[in-house]
Amino acid sequence: MRPGDETPVRVGLFGLLGSGNLGNDGSLEAVLGYLRAAHPDAVVDALCGGPEVVTSRYGIPATRLHWYRGEYRTASRAGTIATKGLGKLVDAFRTAAWVRRHDVVIVPGMGVLEATLPLRPWGVPYALFLLCASGRLLRTPVALVGVGAAAIGNRSTRALVRWSARLAAYRSYRDDQSRDALRAMGVDTSDDAVFPDLAFSLPTPEAGTPAGPPGLVCVGVMAFHGSDDDRAGAEEIHRRYLDGTTRFVRALVEDGRPVRLLTGDACDAPVVAAILDAVDSPLVTAAETSSLADLMKETAAADTVVAIRYHNLICALKVGTPTLALSYAAKSDALMARMGLGAYRHPAREVDADRLLEQFRTLEKHAAELRRTLTEKNLIAARQLDHQFAVLTTALFPAAHHAHALREAP
Repeated sequence: MRPGDETPVRVGLFGLLGSGNLGNDGSLEAVLGYLRAAHPDAVVDALCGGPEVVTSRYGIPATRLHWYRGEYRTASRAGTIATKGLGKLVDAFRTAAWVRRHDVVIVPGMGVLEATLPLRPWGVPYALFLLCASGRLLRTPVALVGVGAAAIGNRSTRALVRWSARLAAYRSYRDDQSRDALRAMGVDTSDDAVFPDLAFSLPTPEAGTPAGPPGLVCVGVMAFHGSDDDRAGAEEIHRRYLDGTTRFVRALVEDGRPVRLLTGDACDAPVVAAILDAVDSPLVTAAETSSLADLMKETAAADTVVAIRYHNLICALKVGTPTLALSYAAKSDALMARMGLGAYRHPAREVDADRLLEQFRTLEKHAAELRRTLTEKNLIAARQLDHQFAVLTTALFPAAHHAHALREAP
């Protein structure tokens, strides 16, 4: 709120937030931290996937993203299909009405411009298009902040993503590959910037975080079935990933190493159960985490980390723990390269337990050197994100005050 302006800025946050994905919620937490520090008078609410969770956890009002509560269930009967179709129409009006109540809308991080995991065009891509189109029509700036993008094979999804990006008032990306992917889709990215993922701005665990048992290895797992273009072979991809990861965990246990299994989304629980059942050893345990802060504490307590989910990798790297990535997309490769660990990657689609174990031992051999590298890279990331938030204030908030004045004028 500016001096003399008695009306606080109204800020909306948008995305699949509060839906069980810890990375998405971490991005929300990072932007909330920025808003509370730099714009403490802003009135903030969310249009999101899990409004009850967002309100109870973060203390902001929240509205359900979709009118139809069965949005993410497969529709097979005629009545269900018709209701789902009606929901798309209703959502167009609901989204516009929500956008109209705000001076600025922020999409905090997340891979909203990619399809590296299975994705239907009429889900999140359509919802994002409605948001950005409403913002343009109603003169409410929509900012895509630190988002991920990737090449998209499905024509409908690609078109929705392209138009969403074009209609947004501000765009920044979490890696160069994201900006390049959007440019390849026909979006002018000449004024767009790249910064580290928003989660690098979150606080790290305090120095007194207890260490885990000697030799502890955190292994992050995922309900991985390939990308949106891999639907035909999804089950085979998942089987190979699970078999290879299970063999790797078993090899660690045979060496007497304690293993802590980590997840990043509620849907990963069956993978944890399958590995626990297959290995059946007291050395293998599963962590219960509900935030990126929890994940950071777990990875800080470990000697080393092997993980697949993007934000599990970020948590491990941010606390300075030597990490090996099971890479399933360019974003993981870019992250590891940015943090100086580009040599420590293994393909998630073709997990070779013997080769993975060899890479893991090399990682451990260079652990002290890698910890020093991560300390340096994290300092750089923190400075870059301070700049990102300063740029965001300059780009958005004067416009927010002006837009509010225009709407309130008689």
